Amino acid sequence: MGTHIIKMPDIGEGIAEVELVEWHVQPGDSVVEDQLLADVMTDKATVQVPSPVHGKVLALGGQVGEVMAVGSELIRLEVEGEGNAGKASSARAPGPAEASGVGSSSASAVAADDAARIEMAAADDSGIERAASPDGGSDADARNRRPDADEAAKPAGGSGPSVAASPARPQGGKPLASPAVRKRAWDLGIELQYVPATGDAGQITHADLDAYAARVPAAAAGADRAIAHARRDDERQVPVIGLRRKIAEKMQESKRRIPHFAYVEEIDVTELETLRARLNAQWGPERGKLTILPLLARAMVLALRDFPQINARYDDQAGMVTQYGAVHLGVAAQTDAGLMVPVLRHAETLDLWACAAEVARLAEAARDGSATRDELSGSTITLTSLGALGGIVSTPVINHPEVAIVGVNRIVERPMVVGGAIVARKMMNLSSSFDHRVVDGMHAAQFIQRIRGLLECPALLFVE
Repeated sequence: MGTHIIKMPDIGEGIAEVELVEWHVQPGDSVVEDQLLADVMTDKATVQVPSPVHGKVLALGGQVGEVMAVGSELIRLEVEGEGNAGKASSARAPGPAEASGVGSSSASAVAADDAARIEMAAADDSGIERAASPDGGSDADARNRRPDADEAAKPAGGSGPSVAASPARPQGGKPLASPAVRKRAWDLGIELQYVPATGDAGQITHADLDAYAARVPAAAAGADRAIAHARRDDERQVPVIGLRRKIAEKMQESKRRIPHFAYVEEIDVTELETLRARLNAQWGPERGKLTILPLLARAMVLALRDFPQINARYDDQAGMVTQYGAVHLGVAAQTDAGLMVPVLRHAETLDLWACAAEVARLAEAARDGSATRDELSGSTITLTSLGALGGIVSTPVINHPEVAIVGVNRIVERPMVVGGAIVARKMMNLSSSFDHRVVDGMHAAQFIQRIRGLLECPALLFVE
């Protein structure tokens, strides 16, 4: 048997380090060729690392959330044959922790550290066996047990085996149960101290909870009441890693470096919605249904021709603003992992249906994690929408180093005065933010008013 070391792959040009966001295997697992080992991420692009060989996991080279250097040891496998440990060890580049003198000093130390973690984890899991050494209980223990616990231990109907297969735990002894069983007991309002255990090692199982609730009516009857009014003092620490860390860093950088100012305008989209409904009725089955986003994208493309300073990126280190003729429109998309901004390249060249199809494709790629680095970078202005949850007003954060972002709020039907008469109209707010270092307030207002004019008279969207 030999050892095969898999290094952190080179994900792209200029990338020196990546973040480890998820392990798909653990020490002791057997893996086959092409099986996924880990997910790593950089610049919001997640890459899956497969195994090139069959083998058994000996040690993991890092923990979730750790930033690792490209070329550092990612995972160590036991394989048939000689493996590549000798070559990998001699050619292995030192990681950030090793370069600073922190962490393990050799591959064996890494393996030993992982072995220690495995042993500790096993100890935690087997703590049930070590702690559960029932002594059969005493008369004093029996006298101090709750009557309802004794009732639960009796066979139902006076016949059949007892629910409690193991002796009662000593008075004051901590009940042994998995986290899932403890959470369920908490939700049911059941005190584990009084639940007889039937687990092989003296632990309480889900079946024990069911048996106790069935035999102690007070526990079952009070479950809902306990859930509704139970006091909770639990805390949960959630590490900020992966995409969530990238989002946090990006938002912090944007708010720290950009002096935002917001501008909100109310827009009557009654005619726009009528047009959209007609287009969908006529062309929807053939070309796909239109949302409001392609129409907004078209309005932004036309408005930006008159305001090139808004379709720009500001390099504040170099003191240089780059204005773009092409509109590379970032479209914010919510995913299970967090907010991502795939880029609609050259939006100025797309008709409504091509724009709608590309927005749908990019959103799906962002959600399933298949979006490439190029599809997630290079935007010149961003459009963000919360759809039906859009609220009345929002203050979107500019996607640095851009200088503007346009936010779409919810469409609501309200009474409005039109031509001296009160009529129902569909109204929507645009909540936009601008970089005040580059965009003056007057220009920002004129830009949004230009979009408003196009949306309130949608025929202008098709007139060059």
